[in-house]
Amino acid sequence: MFYNYNSILIIGTEKTGGLFDFDGTLPVIALQFILFMFILNFILYTPLLDTIDERNLYIKKSLAEATSVITKSNQLNVRYENKVSKARKAAKLDLVTYQNLYKEILDEKMKSSQTFIDDFLIETTENFENNKDNILTSFDNEIDSLSSQIMTKILT
Repeated sequence: MFYNYNSILIIGTEKTGGLFDFDGTLPVIALQFILFMFILNFILYTPLLDTIDERNLYIKKSLAEATSVITKSNQLNVRYENKVSKARKAAKLDLVTYQNLYKEILDEKMKSSQTFIDDFLIETTENFENNKDNILTSFDNEIDSLSSQIMTKILT
């Protein structure tokens, strides 16, 4: 068996600090951490934060413009809806007015047509009565003439 006495000697002379052994490396590591923190802050985080700030400003500006556009569109929408409702009311009023006017015209035409038809019927009836009387008189005359002819033929 061959033992390495150097390694045994080192193990025997080693400090026993355990998990929290504060020697000279702790301040060096703390200094490195602070140094890296400042370097990263200037190299990486500052440009990144500037980009984020620019992006936030762009988003705010876009939102403000969008809000302005929406407000204007809502105002135009309300204005045009008012105009459309007024136009619809006017169209309904015009429609009612024209319907009444056409109804009056139609009633007047119907009255004049009815008057014309009544006059025509009266005239036709009068003509028929006159013709009837004339025809009956003429039939009476012909009947008398025929009866006298028949009588003469029978007697002769």
